[in-house]
Amino acid sequence: MSDTRTPVALTTDPRDLISPEVRELILVTYRANHPEVTEVRTEQGVGQMAAFLTACAVSDRPLSPSPEVDDYWHAFVLNTEAYADWCMASFGKMVHHKPGFLDPEEHGGGKVLRARAIDVMASLGFLLEDTFWPEIESANCSQCHANCSDSPFTGQ
Repeated sequence: MSDTRTPVALTTDPRDLISPEVRELILVTYRANHPEVTEVRTEQGVGQMAAFLTACAVSDRPLSPSPEVDDYWHAFVLNTEAYADWCMASFGKMVHHKPGFLDPEEHGGGKVLRARAIDVMASLGFLLEDTFWPEIESANCSQCHANCSDSPFTGQ
């Protein structure tokens, strides 16, 4: 892996990366569009988003969030001042949201970019909630008869 690591103060639980006040802004914004999601799940989602954004800040290669984590990122970006302040305080730079599709020939496609994100987050010591990351769930699948070979954890 050619990711460039920079010193970042990390904790095992990525929710701790965001102050309670800023977390509340994100939670309120997210739940306005997703009222069916439990409070516990939204707290976990904010943490997974913080881990992902930290991975983006230290990686020199493109990463992609899961669709659900991307929704939490959108909720954070909508609070522009809080988002910009958090990025600058946490990383000394903005982590820009650049939606769109990268050339799969060059970057490997969404599954590869998410698997890379999972790898970077894990290498930073974050607790990952597998229900937010389909690649982890599929890697933990016990359906061996399906002949899956695209697990991000088997090197295939």
